[in-house]
Amino acid sequence: MSRFVFPPTEAPSVAIAGSTERFPVHRIYCVGLNYSDHIREMGSEPGSPVFFMKPADAVVANGVAVPYPPATSNFHYEIELVVAIGRAGRDIPPARALEHVFGYAAGNDLTRRDLQAAAKARGQPWDIAKGFDYSAPVAALRPAGAGHVVSGRIWMKVNAELRQESDVSRMLWDVPHIIAALSGLYELLPGDLIFSGTPAGVGALQPGDVLEGGIDGLEVLRTTIGPRVVAAG
Repeated sequence: MSRFVFPPTEAPSVAIAGSTERFPVHRIYCVGLNYSDHIREMGSEPGSPVFFMKPADAVVANGVAVPYPPATSNFHYEIELVVAIGRAGRDIPPARALEHVFGYAAGNDLTRRDLQAAAKARGQPWDIAKGFDYSAPVAALRPAGAGHVVSGRIWMKVNAELRQESDVSRMLWDVPHIIAALSGLYELLPGDLIFSGTPAGVGALQPGDVLEGGIDGLEVLRTTIGPRVVAAG
């Protein structure tokens, strides 16, 4: 049996609707610029999907407060359909992609927008803008046995005011084609989560804001923004 120099951290996981079991998270993949209205509001042009990653331990359970992160003054919400992978595969054809899906959830791709803009201007990766602590709130997963999500209203409210509203069917790259593209770059494994992109209406958050976001047929994601993280010393 392996011995560790200190106790390993608990594996990150996501709740499963209607079950006491949990979905262990392996990796978090994200898709950028997947709704044409969001592409326009970001001043970009449609093209191939943009992929980036968040650390697995960035997941935040439904109802848990998220601290306002350090090093930003422009902290944004992005409601997204999250796809959970339950079966491994490489080079998966779109026609077989849904066979690899365990379930679906509503998620929030929290973003330090000012750091993202600076990275874009310099042609640098988005890691510090997207992959920070507590940057991936996720509601409970609904197993795919209840049906695959190919359409349905997607929305976000901040302090009860509707900020984002669209339909999952308006994604430029649907779930099968996202899985096919990702599996050509990585071996997808059980435990992977895919944040599939956000529609227009993203905006800044402040400490104390209350967020509610959802997708038809899935658990509503509720998050409160906590105080700003203050650097020690």
